[in-house]
Amino acid sequence: MTSTTINRTRRINGSAQIPAPPPTPAEESVKPREMFRRFASAISTAAGSPWTFIDASLFLVLWALSYPLFRGFDNPFDTWQLVINTVTTIVTFLMVFLIQNTQNRDAKAIHLKLDELIRSHRGARNRLVELENCTDEELEELKREFERIHRRASGKDEKKADQEIARVEVEQTKRTSGA
Repeated sequence: MTSTTINRTRRINGSAQIPAPPPTPAEESVKPREMFRRFASAISTAAGSPWTFIDASLFLVLWALSYPLFRGFDNPFDTWQLVINTVTTIVTFLMVFLIQNTQNRDAKAIHLKLDELIRSHRGARNRLVELENCTDEELEELKREFERIHRRASGKDEKKADQEIARVEVEQTKRTSGA
């Protein structure tokens, strides 16, 4: 619940209202984070639109045509190049953080959705829920396990494939509990 939706007054005996306590530091810190999330999401969405590509292309054409404006400088070509290099560097630097923020949120949402699907599916292996926290070696071992399942189950009907998956899972449980 965001701080904008929290009711800041309390009713006593159903009628009188007294001010609610001031927001906690945690509630206050939500405001800047939420503002940044909205800003980053809007910029990331805009950056991926065809209109932004058209605008950037137009900017490059205008920059290319602006060379005569730089003839008054000591070294006009270097100054002209410096303008485009500076602008593109600044824009790229800022966009990296905005897009990364959006990607992090998207990845987190996808993980949560997949976790919910795994938890809700009867017979699913719940140990797959937190794969993002596994080491590279653990992920590689799991990949090899799925490749073995695929090889053993190929050509079999779905029920036998499910049985093969269950058998491999039992083997894995025995190996990890015996280790």
